[in-house]
Amino acid sequence: MFRFIKRTLGFSKTESVRILMYHKVLPEKEIPGRDLLTVSAENLENQLQYIKSNYNTLFFNDLNTSNQLKHKLILTFDDGYLNNLQYLIPLLEKYRLKATIFVPTELIEKSENEENRQLMTFDEIKSLNPELVEIALHSHAHRNYSQISLQEAADDLHKNIRTLEEKAIPFTKVLAYPYGKFPKKGKQKKEFFSILENAGITSAVRIGNNIAYYPWKNKFEIKRIDIRGDDSLNVFKWKLRLGKIKF
Repeated sequence: MFRFIKRTLGFSKTESVRILMYHKVLPEKEIPGRDLLTVSAENLENQLQYIKSNYNTLFFNDLNTSNQLKHKLILTFDDGYLNNLQYLIPLLEKYRLKATIFVPTELIEKSENEENRQLMTFDEIKSLNPELVEIALHSHAHRNYSQISLQEAADDLHKNIRTLEEKAIPFTKVLAYPYGKFPKKGKQKKEFFSILENAGITSAVRIGNNIAYYPWKNKFEIKRIDIRGDDSLNVFKWKLRLGKIKF
């Protein structure tokens, strides 16, 4: 309750970190029907204009050196969609903002030679401006970690790391759980978090729709704020203020 009051009244400006979760970006006219995973390029630009005027974007890798920075915000995009390269990157360049892209390496590998691929290639990922884009982990095969064995999860995570290393793509050891899922029961959860620790994972993000605080209280259960395709600008501003629109 005390943290909620501090957050609402704006007292935790240096500790709070708003971590926004996106996936796809397309021009409004190209979005097929009601697609909550796709934010229109037009709406995204309005959102980024608001962020530019009110927040400071940073990478996960910047957090240790940004303790006194107020109004911290991390833009995250899952899966490495080709439309991120086409529509997100020009907006980051235009407004000089930073974003983190979480990549599932096996999905990237499988899509590289597809005629109508939806994901970026490794070469395209490697070419992204490191001043604007931070690459991070999103598993190898994009399997639900709560539905596979701990050994399978460990193997998958190591493949995610090893593939990026083999491709000589610089990355931060922050993990976004596929589907936001991970083992949550006592012993299994503890063992899973040990796997992350042993792999050198510095933090991991889920969904949760709430404002995070750094230093992290639970570094493997960091909550992100889900930005949906049907969010109006007013809803977006409300989410940035409180993390969620329903209590």
